[in-house]
Amino acid sequence: MYIQPSSDHWNGRVDSHTDPLSFRLHQQVKLDTPSSLSTASKGQKIFGLIGFSCDEGVRRNQGRLGAAKAPNLLKQALAKLPWHLSPSTTVVDVGTIQCEEDQLEKAQSELGQAATVLYRKGITPIILGGGHETFYGHYLGARNYLGPDETLGIINIDAHFDMRPYDKTTSSGTMFKQILDADSKSSYLCVGIQQQGNTKALFETAKKYHVKHITEEEVTSELDLSLGKINDFINQHDRIILTLCTDVISAAYAPGVSAPSPFGLHPKTVRDLIRHIVAKEKVLSFDVSEVNPVVDENNKTVTLAAQLINESLIHFHE
Repeated sequence: MYIQPSSDHWNGRVDSHTDPLSFRLHQQVKLDTPSSLSTASKGQKIFGLIGFSCDEGVRRNQGRLGAAKAPNLLKQALAKLPWHLSPSTTVVDVGTIQCEEDQLEKAQSELGQAATVLYRKGITPIILGGGHETFYGHYLGARNYLGPDETLGIINIDAHFDMRPYDKTTSSGTMFKQILDADSKSSYLCVGIQQQGNTKALFETAKKYHVKHITEEEVTSELDLSLGKINDFINQHDRIILTLCTDVISAAYAPGVSAPSPFGLHPKTVRDLIRHIVAKEKVLSFDVSEVNPVVDENNKTVTLAAQLINESLIHFHE
């Protein structure tokens, strides 16, 4: 299930071979495996980019398939972007976990194990999905690293609660209910919720589980108030993990997703949310999910997602 990183994904324009101010990500990124990476030294910031090539959860959720192709294309889009990180920052491609056939749970477990290795070495995982089932593996890694006692706040920038029943099978629409059913030390905030994307039953489920949410309308009209609510949530927890489901973004800018959102958020608003959240010291990691190159238009969604990932690198704990 593990695929080693490849330099084939990291190439692009070269403005200079010697001037660091002219470098792009493909000139700076390193290739390594989670197990062989050295532990980060004091004052050093290391990001581990790990792909999760999977859309089995989307298939089970009856969505549009194709997100499994996203990790490599996201790396290729990232490669071409300018390097704006400090000299003490290192970005490492640590490979990809690939879901084989219908073995979703095994793939999620492997992603969690890889993320735990990175956490323990002081390396920040940046996970490139994959369907939103990516997040369950992300969560497993964080909880295993933290142990059972620390409170974990989950922030999901998403149009959907993803809290469907899973009595028959888990999917890309069940992860947050799975977590809250099993983990009393985790809480959930969903930012960008759309009425059109959730049944009344899902709103009732969220209420039953004490899930906090901020609607798309609230984020759009009162961003500062929404950021204040996010701050309150962060302050109530020991650590935070962040996930972005790209279907929260308006379909005009992100058509390449499983469930496009005509009334989704503007990309600049999502950028503001990401910048604000990852700057907080409590934030452990970030994943981007539901980019679907198969149904994208002129790489719009891949390009946008890559730039949002780069924004997270630039502003993490700034």
